[in-house]
Amino acid sequence: MDTTLVPPWLESVLNTTFFNVCRIHGDAARSECNMFCLDCNSDAFCFYCRSSRHKDHQVIQIRRSSYHDVVRVAEIQKVLNISGVQTYVINSARVLFLNERPQPKSGKGVVHICEICGRSLLDPFRFCSLGCKLVRIKRNGDASFALDDRNNAIAMEGGSRQQEEKLREGSQQDIYTGTHLPPTSNARRRKGTPHRAPFGS
Repeated sequence: MDTTLVPPWLESVLNTTFFNVCRIHGDAARSECNMFCLDCNSDAFCFYCRSSRHKDHQVIQIRRSSYHDVVRVAEIQKVLNISGVQTYVINSARVLFLNERPQPKSGKGVVHICEICGRSLLDPFRFCSLGCKLVRIKRNGDASFALDDRNNAIAMEGGSRQQEEKLREGSQQDIYTGTHLPPTSNARRRKGTPHRAPFGS
């Protein structure tokens, strides 16, 4: 694997089982293993292991959404080029999924789909998860996780995250623009001349 395209720790993160109870701190309140050290590139560990063994290391925290592992964009984008991967807002935080999620065949009217697994996407992204982007890199080498390629990749895929947000907001507004157009002159004209009912005598 070309480490210029894929960092050596990424496959370990994608293949790690998170949220098991820590063997050392199992009796503590925050003993679930939901952290991964990019420097050590080993197993998942808990909050207490971080402070004792990984104090000055690069660590990412994995979270759960509907039984699937996610990572916050704010954390992962510091160490990985995530361009092309669909992001979601969950509990007010922008996240992306680590691995592909099984889905029935996409229904009619689906415009955007993952290039690898065919999962329907909300926006014009290429991949549903980091795992699917990795598969594409292994097959074709036409994508990259390297941060130095990030600006080029973002430019190719339609702009920065701020622009992405504006596009998302714009698409929401575009839904309603048709209903606020001023009526044409024909819309206000009556059909024929109004006639009053005759008065009774």
